[in-house]
Amino acid sequence: RGDVQKASAEIFFRKVKFWKEDGNEEAPPVFNLDGVNYFHVKVVGLLFVATTRNNLSPSLALELLQRIARVIKDYLGVLNEESLRKNFVLVYELLDEVVDFGYVQTTSTEVLKSYIFNEPIVLDASRLPPLGPAALFMQGNKRMPGTAVTKSVVAHEPGGRKREEIFVDIIEKISVTFSSSHEPKACKLTKFTSFTDYSGSSGAGAVILDDCNFHESVHLDSFDVDRTLTLVPSDGEFPVMNYRITQEFKPPFIINTLIEEAGSLKAEVVLKIRAEFPSSITANTILVEMPLPSCTTRVNFELESGIVGQTADFKESNKKLEWNMKKIVGGSEHTLRAKLIFSQEWHGNITKEAGPVSMTFTIPMYNPSRLQVKQ
Repeated sequence: RGDVQKASAEIFFRKVKFWKEDGNEEAPPVFNLDGVNYFHVKVVGLLFVATTRNNLSPSLALELLQRIARVIKDYLGVLNEESLRKNFVLVYELLDEVVDFGYVQTTSTEVLKSYIFNEPIVLDASRLPPLGPAALFMQGNKRMPGTAVTKSVVAHEPGGRKREEIFVDIIEKISVTFSSSHEPKACKLTKFTSFTDYSGSSGAGAVILDDCNFHESVHLDSFDVDRTLTLVPSDGEFPVMNYRITQEFKPPFIINTLIEEAGSLKAEVVLKIRAEFPSSITANTILVEMPLPSCTTRVNFELESGIVGQTADFKESNKKLEWNMKKIVGGSEHTLRAKLIFSQEWHGNITKEAGPVSMTFTIPMYNPSRLQVKQ
């Protein structure tokens, strides 16, 4: 089995490299090559891969990979390359129990404790790199209390004492599409309330929840009466409740885009971002991306002064503009000007090939839904 797995892994990474060299940003999560199905997910920069020659449900394989990543994080405390290298034997033992001869056995951290005997090697917290937005769902962010982010949920404290602690947070994912008039065209707010290794959120007001589903450990006897959730949590990090809201809400950012031709071989792009939340709140690790016309060869940027950690770059491999900012204070407005230079005279409509603009960010202690954990 080892030779077959090694060969499959080599083919997979060659294929991923081909996609990047071909100008695409990422390989698709599922693809078939020479009769082998390849599945992969990226978690905090790490690729988790599965292969099979059978006609397997893609949803099953991708969900399994996500759960494997979660179990490994539960045991190691932090998920990165160094923790995997130092705990290779433990991770191999976990995989051997989770999947046996190609059949999934269990992905429960609680159940696996009965079969796993290796102790995790904990990394020195002072050597861990700063956490970025990609690590939000697996590792949280800098507002976590102490070293909670690096703790293994199955390891005991020195002296054999078992930790008894729990951290609760509300994580919201926002998806907004703006029309050409810069008005929200379609909004969707998805919330994930999870018991994780970090602290709580705030908010106030009535909230209408749609499409709720709960973890198996949650008892719903009181939920319809007073919205109280009762549960006895198992070890590990898991979502207590997933839910969606479809009612109107105010997006935290408004993005305005202006594209003007400046000659046969030139054009100018102006991006303006306005933070629609209170000045007492700060957004972190902001990334704005915009695809540019395929004949773009060079981009010159004009950056505003006074923005912390601001950088702008043109990724020639995929013809994309990237604007990074470490933080934005609520109520502020920021503008980026980019002068595009083309390799050939442009005869088409620039606005049809440029865009759409996308934006990722994290805003600690801010919930557009006004959902709140009270006690």
